[in-house]
Amino acid sequence: MSELSKLFYERIGLSQGQDITFDSLDCILEKTAQTIPFENIGIIHRKTSEISKANLVDKILNRREGGICYELNSLFYFFLIENGFDAVLARGVVYNHVLQDYQDLGRTHVTILVNHKGKTYLVDTGFGANLPLKPVPLTGEMVTSNNGEFRVRKLDTEYGDYVLEMKLNHKDTVWKIGYAFDSRKPIHDVTDFNEIQSIISEHPESPFNKVPLLTRITNNGNITLTNSTWTEWKDGNVSKEAIDDEKFKKLAKQHFGLHHN
Repeated sequence: MSELSKLFYERIGLSQGQDITFDSLDCILEKTAQTIPFENIGIIHRKTSEISKANLVDKILNRREGGICYELNSLFYFFLIENGFDAVLARGVVYNHVLQDYQDLGRTHVTILVNHKGKTYLVDTGFGANLPLKPVPLTGEMVTSNNGEFRVRKLDTEYGDYVLEMKLNHKDTVWKIGYAFDSRKPIHDVTDFNEIQSIISEHPESPFNKVPLLTRITNNGNITLTNSTWTEWKDGNVSKEAIDDEKFKKLAKQHFGLHHN
């Protein structure tokens, strides 16, 4: 077993002898979503590193931090490749439901496409609380997980040839677009994502360079922390609490394992 796989197993709490198969991806995706947070602390503190395999292993597996989509999905891509999967990375554009339009930052979302027995599936570990938690086939077929219902629909837009759509449990009554992505331009070299990191870190309209945001899936919902609010979804009920800086640090450590100043 490679060092990356060994550390990944340890990080998400998998027993070392367990073989990774396509059928076990559901379990692995769920454990990953519950263990590794989506968070932008490095960007907020201006402590970003070049996107590379070694730096991602150090940040997420050795230092046990989380990351943004291009970090989380790049690391999971390496994990899949090292365990014999036929996988590539793809870029996409997230849909902004407030503006009813795609984000105007270019293709800054990164996702994974896995080929298995002649079918292609979308796999995503870096979409905040909107994770499918299962591979989603590119056939339009719906999958259901603890987080809701998900499907990938063939749709030509200026941002790609498919869209991920979702109906999140307790939140959505109709299908909503998560993001559009392009399956025709597969990416194997994660250094391509340094461009995305620059946009996310520096662009005035980036949603991730203003306030700290940490979120992860839980057994029965999800939790989200910013510097001013603590939000918890539990069995369909939401509670929201205003917090101060001291409480932020305490909750970041307690629920996300982060020790940033």
